[in-house]
Amino acid sequence: MSKLTLTTEGETFIVVKRRFAASPEDVYRAHMDPALIAQWLLGPDGWTMPVCINEAKVGGKIRYEWNNGKGGGFFLTGEILELAPPHRIVHVERMHMPGVTPDNRVTTTFEADGAGTLMTMRMSLPDAATRKAMLGSGMERGMEASYARFEALFVKGVAA
Repeated sequence: MSKLTLTTEGETFIVVKRRFAASPEDVYRAHMDPALIAQWLLGPDGWTMPVCINEAKVGGKIRYEWNNGKGGGFFLTGEILELAPPHRIVHVERMHMPGVTPDNRVTTTFEADGAGTLMTMRMSLPDAATRKAMLGSGMERGMEASYARFEALFVKGVAA
């Protein structure tokens, strides 16, 4: 439907929005089901996710490990704080690249929008320096590549 938009608020927030040609239920499920996450949340082409743990419950653990096939990789750990299916997920995540980043509190909402869904992801970072580093990492390009892959899965009917 559309590419993502990324904006900032204050000194510590990043807000990502993207519309999808899928229902809120499907978009929510694709963010919670490890079998689906491992198919689309890969960033740029050439990356894989050999480990994908998402315990879809309040207090559940998250661990995603990415590999670029050339000896490089990193991972993310976190915990799920709140769930309101199919409209809201709140979790804390930290990247390990190899050093661990400070906690990033992420609130993601899924709202019906015409024939699709508007996803809004609001990231709360601990300080301006962390946000600056995150924005400088190429995250926007990697996120859009992942979300384009996600949408292609639903268009093809693989994840439906």
